[in-house]
Amino acid sequence: MSNQLVWQERYNLGVEIIDKEHKKLFSILNKLFDFGKQEEKSQWVCQEAIKYFRDHAIQHFADEEAYMLSVNYEGFEMHRRIHKNFRERTLPALERELELTNYSEEAVDHFLSVCAGWLIGHSLIEDYAIVKGEHIKQWVNLQAEEEQAVMGQTIIGLLHSMFQLDSRLISDCYSGEKFVDGIYFRFIYGTKDKKRWEFFLVFEEKLIVSTIGSVMDTKSEAVNTMLMNAARYVARQLLERIKRYFPASDQFELKEEQLLTYEQFQKVFEKQQPQFSLLFDTGKGYFAYCATATDDILQSEGGISILTENALTAVEKYLNQNEVEKKAANSKKKVLVVDDSDFMLKTLQDLLGNDYEVMVAKSGLSAIRGITLERPDLILLDYEMPVCDGSQVLEMIRAEGDFADIPIIFLTSRVDRESVKKVIELKPDGYLSKSLQPADVKREVDHFFEKAARRSAKK
Repeated sequence: MSNQLVWQERYNLGVEIIDKEHKKLFSILNKLFDFGKQEEKSQWVCQEAIKYFRDHAIQHFADEEAYMLSVNYEGFEMHRRIHKNFRERTLPALERELELTNYSEEAVDHFLSVCAGWLIGHSLIEDYAIVKGEHIKQWVNLQAEEEQAVMGQTIIGLLHSMFQLDSRLISDCYSGEKFVDGIYFRFIYGTKDKKRWEFFLVFEEKLIVSTIGSVMDTKSEAVNTMLMNAARYVARQLLERIKRYFPASDQFELKEEQLLTYEQFQKVFEKQQPQFSLLFDTGKGYFAYCATATDDILQSEGGISILTENALTAVEKYLNQNEVEKKAANSKKKVLVVDDSDFMLKTLQDLLGNDYEVMVAKSGLSAIRGITLERPDLILLDYEMPVCDGSQVLEMIRAEGDFADIPIIFLTSRVDRESVKKVIELKPDGYLSKSLQPADVKREVDHFFEKAARRSAKK
């Protein structure tokens, strides 16, 4: 890996203790990048350098948390949780990978790219929010860390006892990003005190095939009607076990069970403020568990409702609908639209949806999560987003080796010479003015893919 992190003035937050340590962490990673280029490498030197980075990162977290407390930062608890997640989950997992591979070149590159991407993103989003006095409120209803940890371990234990899966929790802030091929279950419960509970269980299809499919000794490589009906009851049993950890769960009454396509799941989930939103890597595919509680009256919008008397036909209908959407999606190029405006997201979805599979994200972090789960063929990126603008998101994506070659076109409302010059200097694959007529935007996207196809044909 030949990358280097270039410190830029905009990384300075104006808080000496934070800026100083950010520069130090950049410097340590750059030394590791340099070390990675050397033909004669000492594993011991690499071990010590990585330990040095980890120790500095941990000290930086402590200093930063002390500063947040000193200024009574409203988002302290969530920010501290993000630090803890990186310190206790991400870094140990990366170090285990290094040890298991005897510090192979690929593992060292992976360590460096993840740490570099995390450091850039965290500096420009969460840390920047501190000095602006902003509180990132996406997860205001999340349960306390201790409860998150207990729930995570509970689910890991259940997945192991049911399927002998060695799972790991990779996020306690799953934002509903799309799985490559996902099956989306929604269970709606009511309680005697009129509270409404919703549980979402999301399985990557290959997880169902490799677990339930192997138990049933089916030779199918895809989820069929038989597997889906088995998966429904496995999901219900899994949820019943999880539900025992909720107070007065014996008073929960199942009101509705639904199967959702991803588009339906996305529309429902974006309205939720989850108490738990956990994403697991099981080693056989992704699994997500989300739980919300509201005082709203029961609404059954979206999805195919499963009742005892309609189960067979409903499941078959769902699989057929899923297959149609999947085939349509597989034949289409994937376009990720990143914009903080609901209006722009809806406009571009309507504009491009017939010819492309359109994914959406309302922030840089959501975009990175979405790219991780399903790689797009093109990103349309708002240049003027608050907190983390388009240039910062571009840098985060380019800093991650697996994503660096994804083409990015900026969306901008500024077309004056100076603004356009700033955009071009960032070397995106293009830029589009938001003032263009919809037909012109569509034409430009079509033209981009036509040019890409011609280049590919010449190779």
